[in-house]
Amino acid sequence: MQYRTGNEVRELFLRFFETKGHRRVHSSSLVPANDPTLLFTNAGMNQFKDVFLGAEKREYNRATTSQKCVRAGGKHNDLENVGFTRRHHTFFEMLGNFSFGDYFKKDAIAFAWELVTSPEWMGIAKDRLYVTIFEGDEEVPRDSEAEQFWIATGVPKERIFTYGRKDNFWQMGETGPCGPCSELFYDMGLEASEHGKDLPFGQDDARYVEIWNLVFMQFDRSAVVDPLGKTTSYKLTPLPKPCVDTGMGLERVSAVLQGKISNFDTDLFTPLIERAEELTGKRVSQAELDRETRTADEDAASLRIIADHARAATFLISDGVLPGPNERGSVLRKIMRRAIRHGRLLGHEKPFLFQMVYAVRDLMAGAYPELNESAERVARAVEAEERQFDRVLKVGAAKLDQELVLAAKSGDSPVLSGEVAFHLYETFGLPEDFIMMAARDAGIAFDKTGFEAAKEEEKARARASWKGGSQKTASPAFRDLPKTGFEGYRSLTSTDAEVLAIVKDGVGVPAAKAGEQVEVVLDHTSFYGDSGGQVGDTGFFLALDGNSTVAEIIGCVLPVQGVRAHKAVLKQDLAVGDHVNTVVDGDRRDAIRRNHTGTHLIHAALRQVLGTHVKQAGSLVDPTRLRFDFSHFAQVADEELAEIENIVNREVLSNAKVETLEDVPIDVAVNEYHAMALFGEKYGDKVRVVKLSDGFSTELCGGTHTGATGEIGLLKLVGETSVSSGVRRVEAISGMGSLDSFRRDAEVAQVAAQVAGAPAGGSLSDGLRARLASQEDELKKLRRELDEMRMKSAAGGLDDVVSQAVDVKGVKLLRHRADQLDRGQLRTLVDNLKQKAGEGVVVLASAQPEGKVAIIAGVTPGLTKRVQAGKLVGAVAKLVGGSGGGKPEIAEAGGKDQAQIGAALEAAPKLLAELLG
Repeated sequence: MQYRTGNEVRELFLRFFETKGHRRVHSSSLVPANDPTLLFTNAGMNQFKDVFLGAEKREYNRATTSQKCVRAGGKHNDLENVGFTRRHHTFFEMLGNFSFGDYFKKDAIAFAWELVTSPEWMGIAKDRLYVTIFEGDEEVPRDSEAEQFWIATGVPKERIFTYGRKDNFWQMGETGPCGPCSELFYDMGLEASEHGKDLPFGQDDARYVEIWNLVFMQFDRSAVVDPLGKTTSYKLTPLPKPCVDTGMGLERVSAVLQGKISNFDTDLFTPLIERAEELTGKRVSQAELDRETRTADEDAASLRIIADHARAATFLISDGVLPGPNERGSVLRKIMRRAIRHGRLLGHEKPFLFQMVYAVRDLMAGAYPELNESAERVARAVEAEERQFDRVLKVGAAKLDQELVLAAKSGDSPVLSGEVAFHLYETFGLPEDFIMMAARDAGIAFDKTGFEAAKEEEKARARASWKGGSQKTASPAFRDLPKTGFEGYRSLTSTDAEVLAIVKDGVGVPAAKAGEQVEVVLDHTSFYGDSGGQVGDTGFFLALDGNSTVAEIIGCVLPVQGVRAHKAVLKQDLAVGDHVNTVVDGDRRDAIRRNHTGTHLIHAALRQVLGTHVKQAGSLVDPTRLRFDFSHFAQVADEELAEIENIVNREVLSNAKVETLEDVPIDVAVNEYHAMALFGEKYGDKVRVVKLSDGFSTELCGGTHTGATGEIGLLKLVGETSVSSGVRRVEAISGMGSLDSFRRDAEVAQVAAQVAGAPAGGSLSDGLRARLASQEDELKKLRRELDEMRMKSAAGGLDDVVSQAVDVKGVKLLRHRADQLDRGQLRTLVDNLKQKAGEGVVVLASAQPEGKVAIIAGVTPGLTKRVQAGKLVGAVAKLVGGSGGGKPEIAEAGGKDQAQIGAALEAAPKLLAELLG
């Protein structure tokens, strides 16, 4: 067995399968394209899922990839184990080979054994390898076929073991492709043993490591439903073309080939760990104690966590994910904050993780050259999150202190609730051990059981939110049809198109009657189908003589990639084999083309004004407007929006040619034309390139566009908003939409001019500003007068409040309700009452707008050793559904139950008595 670097192992695997006729396919994004069932790309087969489901066709039937993957949330969540085990990772690379209805078990097994054992390739000793197969159950028989193929390659029968459905049967989801799998294991040796004992295969998971999983997709699992639509059982149907999907972890096999028992000891991690040592100043080789509770082994775990999480953060942000409140963003944030936290455990308080981004780039840019372009943008995003987390930690620590104070008052044996602790852990990123130690120091028990229950509940919610791969196979009515010839780039009409299929309620039918709504697939068409953010065309099917309408087309979709289904309301009977002419609604298509070309101009202008970190994060193009989402860290200023609009319209006025290049090799498009890929799109080996204004914008795009930029007419930005953390959205209109907008604005301006009256020599805007300023001054004057009246009314009754004071254990208590006063006015009243009382305690309550309650308590200086305003106001506020606190002499609280204000004031003497002891 020859030592090979991780990069060499990756290349070796891909090159081997290229010699076996496989197409090398570049890794897809970590954000699954058009797949809402997945949180992140977590397996090599993800990018081929539609191929396995029958919804997409490729020009090759054998593929090999090294796929970047993340498993850190949803169904696959081992985040807390990363760094403390040899083989858990958040980010990893999955080597794979795939057969789409071509070869099956025999060849897949032969390929695997040759690659792993041949001295020409990996050269792993055969006597250290074990194989598992599916043992069978009542639904699927034992996979004796795979066993025989393994034996034929030279694997001794005694080294083949059977396991059940949990280990050796794979399925995409509740329904869809599935089948038995066969796993290849490597014996790491006695030194890797978990217990230091020489145990046989199957009894020591640390020693015997799975390095390759061969999945044989041979069934389609479908639901059996009763007449009410309830699933009663499932059935397996053999697939007409069985497929192969394999996965070999690069990190694991690299450890094998480098003679390491831990993935973290391979050259895929050691440069990153060394960089983490430099940045944190902690070198574990010294094996010295950092602090009483941390040993050198714990320090090593922290360094492994930093190295692993730096890889995950770098690749996720590079692929468009940003830390934020949404599902993907929150998982990324959790990964990053865990790494930052472990940096702090090593004694490093300042931002450092952003510098790890460059170490990841230097190590992995050879396989993923896109890191060279994205590293600066990624590092900025990581540093911003580091600084944000520092602020959050400070807020979280303060919140923890508040919760400990409340817990201390809960009884004779105070306990910090596990639910509260998990909220602090999840929301503020406070480490569990930090919370436990703070509780211990305060003499408060920590509800460990409740904390773990809350954590498991959160994991269950995550698993429920992301179902993995529960997608149905494409309907047979569409799956086996040839691709629809698309003629819509050149013409709005297609003639003599043959009806290949009619689908009603998901089922293919030979014919349909007038009045029915169906989906119709033709051999060629001029209709564009929903894709790339652009909505599908509408229009008509005409009879071949052009004199009658066969169907009204209300939309066009792609149920299977390349197959266009026309949503048709039939005006005449229609049957498979009939021929029609297709006519697209030209005015609607023109409006869509203007808006789609506008998105390209906006994208380029955004990058000019805001920076090249801007990347498309989604779009929608319809006849009325365009919507464009993009990565950016701050709100776009009005001045920037104006500049973007100016740049776009200068390009429009130049009336430059819009050039489209068909069937361009993707390497040429990206490397020579520098074309940008669009968010969420899949690309084959040949792509369509759209160039605007002689290189002003060059993108990969399959949409319809204007022939020149001048056809847009004028583009007007009409909104800029936040979509999520790090993602902004602009909306715009063009063509007649812009004209309609200007007309409406002109009408508003005329009305405004009549209302405001422009000053002599001034503009309408000057007149409006003057009018609004005058009204604002009038409103301020009226508010002042109203506040003065309220204050005068409240102050007029202070003598009555003093006269009604109650004595509580020798302390004078004054209570009063003063509605609609703001907090400043309430504080003034408290000061006045304290002066009138001489020495005592004051509690004021006030009903506020929107159903809220304000509570303020004041204590004269001589009494603050006996009672503090913060504790009293907090106790009173609980009775109105609120909380609060403050200084010993004056404190404020809020509430939300105005109906309980009277009861709260009535209870004040009792609460004060309890605090006085």
